[in-house]
Amino acid sequence: MNQSLLEIRNLAFTYPGASLPVFERLDLAVRSGEFILIKGPSGTGKSTLLRLICRLNQPQGGTVLFRGRDITVIPPAALRSSISYVAQLPQMIDAPVGENLLLPFSFRANSKKRAPQPETLYRMLDEFYLGGITLEQSALKLSAGQKQRLAIMRSILQEPEMMLLDEPTSALDPESAAMVFSIMERLNRTEKMTIMTVTHSDYRPETLRGIVYRLENRTLQLREE
Repeated sequence: MNQSLLEIRNLAFTYPGASLPVFERLDLAVRSGEFILIKGPSGTGKSTLLRLICRLNQPQGGTVLFRGRDITVIPPAALRSSISYVAQLPQMIDAPVGENLLLPFSFRANSKKRAPQPETLYRMLDEFYLGGITLEQSALKLSAGQKQRLAIMRSILQEPEMMLLDEPTSALDPESAAMVFSIMERLNRTEKMTIMTVTHSDYRPETLRGIVYRLENRTLQLREE
C-alpha cells in the first residue's frame, strides 16, 4: 500500500475569540507526486489549512503527518525545508533580487542544498516573464505580481518535496497566471513534485490534471469534484 506523503486526520482549528471553528474533523490524504487544487470562497479556511500544514498555526485537535511522522516532532526549519510555503502576500527583504532568491540557502536546514548559479536565476527570470529584471536591483521596488513570481521561483529553487501555494496567481494578469500554472504542472509531471495550491477562483487551466477539492460551509468538509 502506497503511504501518503501528507495525511491530515480529524483536524480542528478555531481562531482565538471566534464563535465558529474554521475546521472540524478535517481529513485529507495526499500521495507523493499529486497535484491538489483546493477551491472555495474567501474566509473558508484555505490559507489557514496551508499554514497548519507547515506549522505557522497550531491546531486545537487532530494530527498532521508528513511521511508518516507527526509534524509536531519535526523541527519547524526542517519541515519547511521539505514543505515549501508561498504566501499570497510574498515577503521580500530589503536586498537585491538575487539575494532574495538565494535567501533560503543561507538557512541551516538547507545547508546540504546547492545554491543555483546566476545563469540559472536569469534563465528562470526569463521563464517567469521577468526577463527585464536584474539580480542587482531592489526586490522591494518590484510590483506585487513580480514579487509573487519571485516568491514562487524561490520556492522552486529549494527543490522541496512538496509545495504549498496560497492564491499564487492573485496578483497576475491572465497570461502570467497561465504561465505559472504551466510551470507548476510541468514540475509536477516531470519532477514528480507534490503540489497543493488554494484559490477562491473557479479558474483552472484546461491542461491541469490535478485532483480538485472544494472547501466550504466552514465545517472543513473537503469534497472531490
